[in-house]
Amino acid sequence: MINVIIVDDEPLAQDVLETYVEKVPDLNLIAKCSNAFEANEALKENDIDLMFLDIQMPQLTGIDFLKTLTKPPLVVFTTAYPNYAIEGFELNAIDYLLKPISVDRFMKAVNKAIEQIELQRKDDGSAKGGSTDEIGPDYFFVKADKKLVKVRFNDIIYIEGLKDYVIIRMEDSRVITLQTMKSLEEKLPSEIFKRIHRSYIVNVEKINAVVGNMIEVLEKGKAKHLPIGKNYREELLELINQNRI
Repeated sequence: MINVIIVDDEPLAQDVLETYVEKVPDLNLIAKCSNAFEANEALKENDIDLMFLDIQMPQLTGIDFLKTLTKPPLVVFTTAYPNYAIEGFELNAIDYLLKPISVDRFMKAVNKAIEQIELQRKDDGSAKGGSTDEIGPDYFFVKADKKLVKVRFNDIIYIEGLKDYVIIRMEDSRVITLQTMKSLEEKLPSEIFKRIHRSYIVNVEKINAVVGNMIEVLEKGKAKHLPIGKNYREELLELINQNRI
């Protein structure tokens, strides 16, 4: 997850950015700050990766505030005044958004930030002698119902795609989150989860049987049959045959 704060003295501008942030599964909003002093406290108390920073604020402008920080997070300036753009980029801001901010322009800035943060984390891991082969955590967090919900890999039976949402089905519960199947599939460990259909990802350990063009899992104690898409059948059967006696 990418931890975010919003710094803006206008409540309406805060609300617009909060709405946009909540639509991006990779972003985790830590705080909304009305001035530089609140933002400074938020930065001290939390590990912040990305800051949406208004320029025209009372007491201390966003530009002057950024100059006071020794180790600032990535910054996207937000302002109604285009004449600050050059100074903003001289301070290594990753982007500069003019109000009113459209969702497509917001997403362009966010995608740039995500790409840079991922590169930084990769470089930090290499510098510390890290390896992509190391065993990672057995869980992940997803945004659902305006909170981050912890989901353990072993609790997942299957995942169902529904337009721009996915439903994570577990034995006693489910989690619905704004996410695409493709983006979630890329983040899940491939040795545990397999895409079996354009609308389904299954935990391989939860497969009870293969019945024709369906797989059988247990959901709430009852057999549930999920279709196998023809584009995924060969890879799934190859995996099953490896463990067949």
